[in-house]
Amino acid sequence: MASPSLIAIDAMGGDGGPAVMIAGAAIAAVKYPALRFRLFGDEAAMRAELARHPALEPRVELVHTDGVVSAEDKPSQAMRRAKSTSLGLAIAAVKSHEAGAAVSAGNTGAMMAMAKLALRTMKGIDRPALAALLPTLGDNDLVMLDLGANTECDAQNLVQFAVMGAAYARTVFGLTAPRVRLLNIGTEELKGTGELKAAAAQLREADDVGMRFDGFIEGDRLGTGEVDVVVTDGFSGNIALKAIEGTARFITDLLRRAFTSSIRSKAGFLISKPAMRLLKVHLDPNNHNGAVFLGLNGIVVKSHGGADAQGVANAIGVAAKLVSEDITRRIAQDLETFRSHAAPVVAA
Repeated sequence: MASPSLIAIDAMGGDGGPAVMIAGAAIAAVKYPALRFRLFGDEAAMRAELARHPALEPRVELVHTDGVVSAEDKPSQAMRRAKSTSLGLAIAAVKSHEAGAAVSAGNTGAMMAMAKLALRTMKGIDRPALAALLPTLGDNDLVMLDLGANTECDAQNLVQFAVMGAAYARTVFGLTAPRVRLLNIGTEELKGTGELKAAAAQLREADDVGMRFDGFIEGDRLGTGEVDVVVTDGFSGNIALKAIEGTARFITDLLRRAFTSSIRSKAGFLISKPAMRLLKVHLDPNNHNGAVFLGLNGIVVKSHGGADAQGVANAIGVAAKLVSEDITRRIAQDLETFRSHAAPVVAA
């Protein structure tokens, strides 16, 4: 049985390395007083950063590793060195049930390959998917998957993603029946690929499985708050994610230019500063940080490589929440319920 209070952390991943990862753990430790941490990486570098956070030190175990997975490493290269790298050993701690979850801000492709090899996919899941939270105008964020783990998906993959995404949404949002939609080029039933149509047909046939399938959604409606889970293949999902992140940066940069263009604009900025602060909080990716690989026999959370300490703390919070709610068991139960309610549908 995995220790739910122990989180394994790859301290060497991401742009900030040990400085940001340990600072993030220190923030998370305040919010989650029951958590303990096992940090993997260069011991000297980790000790130097840990000295800046003396309150965290009693709750941390350091494990020295010589190897580090770089952003340039190919998944095949990383897998061959898994037993000697900070990322590989953090995931191994989940496999051995010593840790409840692993958190890293490192190489996404390597992380996916190493996690899949070590933890294997759950029974009833063909492929794991990368899921993340995105901001909306509604009462809660939305769960979107897949965001890049699988560039090509068949109808069965999409159906499985829907079941996993709904379980995730119920866990993080406390919803009884999350609203689920498939990302498509239109909302009409006749639009889209054969895989999308077949997946939609199968999802419409299922009821009482902890979700409400509402058909298709177009990309321009993702932020409206009318959906809780958006399902797509990893190719389209990654493009959509990068477009959303780019648009958020575009808006903030455009507003910054506008408010510094003249003395009158600067005065206007002072008046609207509270609203601007709220906008910044809503668009800041650090506040929605923490993507998870769903469908594995263990919890692995991916922090954005450029996340700050608060972003890392949020990713650790996602891991802690999924462990405490036993997301793997929930997904397994939902898959069994779904299979008993829905008949298989072949792609057109």
